[in-house]
Amino acid sequence: MNKIISIIFRLLLGFICCAFGTVMALQSNLGLSPWDIFHQGLSNITGLTIGQVSVIVGVIVVTITVLLKLEIGLGTIGNMIIIGFFVDLIIYIGIIPISTTFFSQVLMLVGSLVMMSIGSYLYISCGVGCGPRDGLMVVLVRITGKSVGLIRFFIELSVLVVGWMLGGHFGIGTLITVMTIGYCVQLVFKIFKFDVKKVRHKNIKESFVFLNKYINNKEGHRNGI
Repeated sequence: MNKIISIIFRLLLGFICCAFGTVMALQSNLGLSPWDIFHQGLSNITGLTIGQVSVIVGVIVVTITVLLKLEIGLGTIGNMIIIGFFVDLIIYIGIIPISTTFFSQVLMLVGSLVMMSIGSYLYISCGVGCGPRDGLMVVLVRITGKSVGLIRFFIELSVLVVGWMLGGHFGIGTLITVMTIGYCVQLVFKIFKFDVKKVRHKNIKESFVFLNKYINNKEGHRNGI
């Protein structure tokens, strides 16, 4: 049971880190991250919240990664729902203020990159399914054999262009994010000695089998079986 609790804790912590990273980029007032420019652009034309748009985009990206043979796990579903929820919650509560000085803006932006990178490591390393956007990164790394940094750069650049065309807020912080987020993620993976190409994610069925088997084993030990 402790192992299951540990996995759930790491997943939630990873999701929360990603949500905080998203809001920090928004509140830095230097320009949104590429994905969030895309979400904001869609939000402007649909009237949905950024969190709601994030969930919908997640579903679409997951469909694409499934077609590219990436397993979908409980972590994937949790990522689509929970991060969007926490983004809206953090914005509603207002616990992250809007930066008003250039120094605080830069600190907020750097903090957002760090939070997003750590969040990605935490939940991907659980092995219960990548989030939609990170899943796309993982599957393209496997297919092309290119580095995490390079693949992430091209993904971010692509969504940036589309998001900007939809009216998302573009700024110097956006360019910084495009140029550095892939390498920030790669650096965090290197620090924790995590090779994303080797991780084997459990799909939804395997995740439930694992949970059931682990719980039954615990009950068996408790009953002296």
